[in-house]
Formats: sequence, structure tokens, C-alpha cells
Amino acid sequence: MENKVLVFGHKNPDTDSICSSIVSEILSHKNGWDCVEARRLGSVNKETQYVLDYLGIEAPELLEKVEEGQQVLLVDHNEFNQSVEGIEKAEILGVTDHHRIANFETSNPLYYIAKPYGCTSTILFEQFKQFGHKIEKKEAILMASSIISDTLLLKSPTTTEYDKKALQELGKIANINVEEYGLKMLKAGTDLDDFSAEELIDLDAKSLDKNGVKFVIAQVNTVSIEDVLKRKAELENAINEKINKDGLALFVLAITDILNSNSQIIALGEKAISVESAFERKLEDNMMFLKGVVSRKKQLLPVIDKNI
Repeated sequence: MENKVLVFGHKNPDTDSICSSIVSEILSHKNGWDCVEARRLGSVNKETQYVLDYLGIEAPELLEKVEEGQQVLLVDHNEFNQSVEGIEKAEILGVTDHHRIANFETSNPLYYIAKPYGCTSTILFEQFKQFGHKIEKKEAILMASSIISDTLLLKSPTTTEYDKKALQELGKIANINVEEYGLKMLKAGTDLDDFSAEELIDLDAKSLDKNGVKFVIAQVNTVSIEDVLKRKAELENAINEKINKDGLALFVLAITDILNSNSQIIALGEKAISVESAFERKLEDNMMFLKGVVSRKKQLLPVIDKNI
């Protein structure tokens, strides 16, 4: 067991998950918690790597499991099935998150900050203000990048006024043109050519559980849905293998056009009918086009979960 407090986001980390971990470490140090160290629960995606390269910093160390009693802080998630192996026996000291609360419990009291914002880093931004700490350029870029990523440059329906105000101020501190920087960052994450089908469906996949029914909602961002769908047969084979291997009732892959704010979904599994019930439409060749749908958290998960 590490003699440190480890802070990390969810498995298959996105930009908010990685950047919030780093920012949480910085904030903890400013508050006198020098024992806090950031970790990550998976590979760094291309969008996040763009941010790290822009700053010239390394990604947090990979964490594969924690031992019993390990002290941890969670950011950008709370559900145990999205967290590190062994989380059930770790000592969770605190959570900073902007998702629903589910599949989560602790033996001891903890600090828990949950707000219905578009991004975890918006909450961390407010904490910097609350504690009276100056925000330096490094953490400003990390938090701004997180907000840009999670809200798709403020176009996602998850975006709140708090996210908008935070991004505006962080952009000034970071001395960046938010629109220009953000578009380059988002486009960096849409380069999917190097990934196998198995890797692609796992890039940003959230594992979920409702009353013992296991399902996954995965999402990939692109500037051309048509290009991704050229690999449809390959993707469906990978999804079916995942369903059989992990005993899933449903696997939904959302292919999201970040420029036009639409998604094409592929839904497979015995509970695929729940997707039809959720959107009151039939799947055609295992697919459904959803105009204006870009947010898994707000537009996909709630309605699918309700119909599982």
C-alpha cells in the first residue's frame, strides 16, 4: 500500500478525468496536503495528450489496483464499477464529481462535493476561489481544457452558466483564444485511424449496472460519422465479443459529430429494445440517428437507464 493519498478519475479516462486529477493534486498541495498524488486508470487519449503536450508535462502514473486501506480521493466519478480494482476496500476520503450518484458506499464519513455542472474542473475552479488560491497558467489550461472537452466548447446541453463563466476567466488567465485552442484540441481527439475496433469501443466506455443488469454506453467523437461507419461490421464484431466476454445485456456506441452536434448510435445486446423504448423509435440495422444528441450523461444515460 502506498503511503500517499491517491487522486484519480474513472477508467478509460477522458480529458476531464486526467486534468481534474492533476488539478486536484495541485489544489491539495496548496491546502497543505503534500501527500496527495495524481494517478490515471487507463491510457491517455489523443485529445488529452494534446493538452499535456501543449503544457509540456507528463501524464500521471498508471494505477491498476489499490490495496485494502489505501487512502484515495475520487474525481469525475463515484460508481465503483467505473473505478480502480479494489476500490471497495480502499478508504475514500473525498469525492469531487458532476455525475449521478450510484453503486457507491463508504464505511466512514467523507468530503463529498457533487454539483450538476458540465465538468468536474468547474467545481475545482470554484474551490480555488473558495480557498483564495491564485490560479496559475498551468492549472488554468488544464481546467479550461477539461471544460472544453466535457461541454464540447460549451455546445453540449450539459453546459451551465457556471461552466461558461469559469471558461471565460480561465481562458484569460491561460492567455489562449478559447475557440481556436478548443477546436484544435477537440479535433486532435477525432483521429481514430490508428485504433483497432476493440480499442475504439473502449476509448470512452462507461460500465453501468442497474439492479444486476450490466450495460455499457461508449462514445467516440468525430468530424465525420460516415468515416467511422465504414468500419461498422468490424465495430459490431468487437461489440458482440465484449457483450459475450463481460456478460453485458446492452452495449451502446455513440458516434458523435462534434461539428454538427449529432450522434449515430449502434446498439447491440438482448436489451437493445430499451434503446427503442427510450427514444420511441426503431433501430434500423442496429443503428439510430439522434439529431442534437451529444451528451451521454444528460441525453443518453438517463433515458436508457430508465428503460432497462
